[in-house]
Amino acid sequence: MNNGLVNAIIAYIMWGVLPLYWKLFSEVPAGEILSHRVVWSFVFMGILVAAQRRWGDIKRIATNRSLLLSLTASGMLIAVNWLIFIWAVNNGHVVETSLGYYLNPLLNVLLAVLFLREKPNRGQWLAIAIAGAAVLIIAIDYGRFPWVAISLAASFGLYGLAKKKIKQDASIGLFSETAVVLPVALGYWIYLAVVGKTTAWTLPAPTFIELLLSGVVTALPLLFFARAAALMSLSTLGFVQYIGPTIMLLLSIFVFKESVSPVLLVGFALIWTALVVYATASIRGTKLAKAS
Repeated sequence: MNNGLVNAIIAYIMWGVLPLYWKLFSEVPAGEILSHRVVWSFVFMGILVAAQRRWGDIKRIATNRSLLLSLTASGMLIAVNWLIFIWAVNNGHVVETSLGYYLNPLLNVLLAVLFLREKPNRGQWLAIAIAGAAVLIIAIDYGRFPWVAISLAASFGLYGLAKKKIKQDASIGLFSETAVVLPVALGYWIYLAVVGKTTAWTLPAPTFIELLLSGVVTALPLLFFARAAALMSLSTLGFVQYIGPTIMLLLSIFVFKESVSPVLLVGFALIWTALVVYATASIRGTKLAKAS
C-alpha cells in the first residue's frame, strides 16, 4: 500500500469518527463549541507554523489584500460548515451529515461547471441526475427539505472551490482561515461571559481538556489529506473519500440509534449508485483523454 493511500485512509477515518468526539460536548451549545474549535485550531496551527518557521508566508498573506479577502471568505465558509456539523451531530442528525458528505463530490461537479467552466461527460451528468432524484426522495420521506445535508455539502463544496482558487498548503491555509475568524470567536466568548451563559468553562476538567484538543482534532485530518492529495491521483482519492460518510452512517444507525426508514435507505442506495456511475464515467473519460 503506497504512502498516499495510507494518508488518505487515515484522514477519512478521522473525519468519519468525528461525531463520537463532538458528542462528548453535547451539553455545550454548538456556537460555543465552534468558538473553542476556532481558537484552539488557531493556537495549534500557530505552534505548527512556528515550528516550520513559515512566518514569512504569513506576512506575505497579511500584505496581500486580495489573498486576505479570499482567505476570509474560505474561513467563513469552513466555520459555517463546522457549526452546522457540530449542531447536527449533537441534535440527532448524523444520518443527514452522512448524506451531505456523500452529496459533496457530486455538488463539486456542478460548482466546477458554474464557476470553472468544466464540462462533465454524459455519465457524470447522469450521476448528478440520480443524486438529485435521491435528494428529492429523501426530502419527501422527511416531510421537509434536508437542509442539514444540503448546507453541509454546499458550504464544504464552496470551501473547496475557494481553496482551489487560493492554492495555499494545508498548514498555512488553515492557520490563516482560523486567524480571520478568531476575532469573531473571541468576541463570542466575551458576549457569553457578559450575559452569564458560558458553558464550556464550567465543564469537568477532563472534558475541558478534551475540548482543548479540538485544534488537534481539526488540523490532523487536514494535514493527512494534504499529503495524500500530493501523492495520489484525484480519481483514487475520490474513491477513498467515501470512507468518511460511510462511517458516519454506520455510527448513526448502530451507535446513536437514529431511525432510518426504508425510503431513506432507498435514497442512500441511489446516492451510492450515482457515485459508482460518476466514478466509472470519470475513469472512462480519463482513459479516453489519454488515448487521444
